[in-house]
Amino acid sequence: MNATSVGALLLCRAEPRSVRPVAHMLRERMLLAPAGDEWSVLVPEGTPWQDRQETGSGADTEGDQPVDSVLGGWATALAVGSTWPVLALWWDGDRVGYTLASGFRRPVGYVWLVDGTPAGEDEAMRTFAARLGLDPVLDIQGLEALTRPDPEADARTRLRGLLAVLARIGVTLPPGLEPGEPADRLHTAADSRPETQRIAWAGWRDAVELELDAVESSGLGPWVRGTRARALAVAQLAAGLPLVAWGIGRRSGGWACAGTLLLVHGAAGLAYNRIRDAGS
Repeated sequence: MNATSVGALLLCRAEPRSVRPVAHMLRERMLLAPAGDEWSVLVPEGTPWQDRQETGSGADTEGDQPVDSVLGGWATALAVGSTWPVLALWWDGDRVGYTLASGFRRPVGYVWLVDGTPAGEDEAMRTFAARLGLDPVLDIQGLEALTRPDPEADARTRLRGLLAVLARIGVTLPPGLEPGEPADRLHTAADSRPETQRIAWAGWRDAVELELDAVESSGLGPWVRGTRARALAVAQLAAGLPLVAWGIGRRSGGWACAGTLLLVHGAAGLAYNRIRDAGS
């Protein structure tokens, strides 16, 4: 790793067909691929943390934020809009780390300096293990070893150690997606895989259609109809609006996107009920 080795990966505890409709809501170009048993990985196609942009009002956009801030926002947005946890792995010229987002709970993360020196809270590792359902004895021992000083372990080694623990719950990164590699190499490696899918924003109509397709393919159709399902959809719409406003007001792309995801889920839920009721 060096000063130019800036990169990131998003691991989702779900199959690609479940991740795809939610990932579209980020409105970012990404590559999506399987990453082991019931896991998927999203590889950002661009590097918004490196591209400084100016808005019409003179305010900086998300591109002015460091990679950990951008990835934390994306992970939060994906987790709020789904039923599965999202793990962001990131690195730059000074630090490496992870952020785990799960629903509306406060994200948890850990950081190491580029030479491998631990710079996080030990409690974060225990919370991380509990939320992912890792073994409270064997896996915790492996994670706690990553929080101790080790002159032989640099930043890349720390992330590899983390992935070795996650392999116990099915995580297997595709070849070429190595921790510490720069973003362009990660993208090239993912793009060369035949199972990789491209994620690109195609507008709100396509977003809702993707949501409906996801419901159909999941086999949950009969369980997302009726009074309770419609009430849930309305609640998602009601929760999504203030989240979007709050995110925009604080210039937080992650929370604005989380609100957007709730709005789309709510709209898709109402649309599914209306379509199925009309066809009954």
